[in-house]
Amino acid sequence: ERYKLEITLPKPVVHDKTKATFRKKKKELVVTTYPVGGGIEGVKPPSPLLRARDSMEDIKPLALDTPPVPPPKTSNNKKKNKKKGKGGGGGGNQTAPITPEPLSGDNASENFKIDGNRLLAEGHLDEAVAAYTSAINLDGANADTIDMAIAINPNYVKGYYRRGTAHLASGSPKDALPDFEEALRRCPNSKEAKMHVKACLDIMNRGEDDDEDDDDKPENPAHSQASAYFRDHYNPLNIAVEDFYDGPRWEGCEKVGAKPSVSFVEEMVQHMRLERRLHKRYVVAILLGVRDLLSRDRSLIDLKVPSGNDGHFTVCGDTHGQFYDLLNIFDINGTPSPENPYLFNGDFVDRGSFSLEVAMTLFAYKILYPNGLFMTRGNHESRTCNAMYGFEGEVNHKYDNSVMTLFTEVFNQLPLAAVIDHKVIVVHGGLFDKDGVTLDDIRNIDRHCEPPVEGLMCDLLWADPKILPGRAPSKRGVSCMFGPDVTKRFLALNNLELLVRSHEVKPEGYEIQHDGKCVTLFSAPNYCDQMGNQGAFITFKKDMVPEFTSFDRVPHPPIRPMAYQASSYSMFGI
Repeated sequence: ERYKLEITLPKPVVHDKTKATFRKKKKELVVTTYPVGGGIEGVKPPSPLLRARDSMEDIKPLALDTPPVPPPKTSNNKKKNKKKGKGGGGGGNQTAPITPEPLSGDNASENFKIDGNRLLAEGHLDEAVAAYTSAINLDGANADTIDMAIAINPNYVKGYYRRGTAHLASGSPKDALPDFEEALRRCPNSKEAKMHVKACLDIMNRGEDDDEDDDDKPENPAHSQASAYFRDHYNPLNIAVEDFYDGPRWEGCEKVGAKPSVSFVEEMVQHMRLERRLHKRYVVAILLGVRDLLSRDRSLIDLKVPSGNDGHFTVCGDTHGQFYDLLNIFDINGTPSPENPYLFNGDFVDRGSFSLEVAMTLFAYKILYPNGLFMTRGNHESRTCNAMYGFEGEVNHKYDNSVMTLFTEVFNQLPLAAVIDHKVIVVHGGLFDKDGVTLDDIRNIDRHCEPPVEGLMCDLLWADPKILPGRAPSKRGVSCMFGPDVTKRFLALNNLELLVRSHEVKPEGYEIQHDGKCVTLFSAPNYCDQMGNQGAFITFKKDMVPEFTSFDRVPHPPIRPMAYQASSYSMFGI
């Protein structure tokens, strides 16, 4: 009931004369009406963003029992065409209408669908419903399963494609390959089908194992195959580095398991500090490399403070695209390394206008030192927040949407929680709307998706603490608020001593609550150039007693926060 959504559609307006125009570039249908005696002059359907789209939606399958029909030949001789146009019948620019013969399978259902669209645009609702119903009955897409749909209509090409996609996503390229090959056989010009056939073959032929010394745990086969797919689709070698590029270069970045050198990472950070862009080839290589690493982790990762008298572990909260404040943390506390490990607790991006630089720095250090930097996911590591609060606009401004797609894929691999030395749990948001949740429950969350609006994953990203006992609806409208009694019961159940979370700005960069059992940590000073707060980080040593370090803002180039934000959203919405 909390998330109930009611939609009321407007009543149709029928006029004497209607013109429907499909704008191909904008992918929208504009219906223009010319009423008699006044009225509405233009009616637009809902935004195409509200319409689910299939990547094989527009393909036109070939009838396999007949050879493909070649397109009609056209002459480049304009005079000859004009002479022919002067003959009996229509003019030179007219073409006799062609009445299609009745077809079966996809083509017949497509014809009914086209008729339905036309009738709907003309305002003939009953006739449109009848046409759409006929299309559904012929299509087979309304079957309970894809197998049933293909059994009903063997020419249903999207059925093969979707079944193959499901097999590939579940880690079964051998089962996926026949479906993609069948889709390609019926649609020889389909780029999607060709790409997926190649992906299946490459995955099946790939026998190399990643022999990195830091990875002695088995990788989920499905994640391995997905990594291979992304590496094939976003191969850094296909991105040329121009001779005039004067930034850092990473030789061999296209290899699976490749690590950048320390000098490359240091030069990259300095290059970005001077407001220069890293070449797209290396951005893609870093995103692919960090995706491979993160996909191997469970949803809860177990961390240890390094051994020795000087062993320590640093935890940071939200950084929100404040790149120069991130570098200040490294100036104060040292750069990440196995001897100086960091955990960044989500919300690396959005709000601040140097989010891409923050993410690239963290990801590059993660690849360089897999045991020297760790990350958990925040609520802003999601496509929805990125579209509203600046990161998507920033990436598209500095690179393009293909890079944003890779960022989204990386965010979907981020772990949701971490436990340090079996005593301290670190999550971005907070605890749950129910008791009895164990660490194993968190480990087993399927996190490889956009954040849901309820459930364990949602609470880990969105929940907030409150002063009074019990639980209450969240002021954010998502997840819940939890009191000190909830924190105490969760820690006792899981033999833990302290909860560290982020998600909220605090005047000194941190706040201790719930009788010392809950700490909120925020590492973005003078948040959005307006809040005047300090940032902070925590240092844990072998005794696991938190040591807090607060720090002030540092200057940054004159680019305001949210400079790339969509204009229809406010700065402090979430």
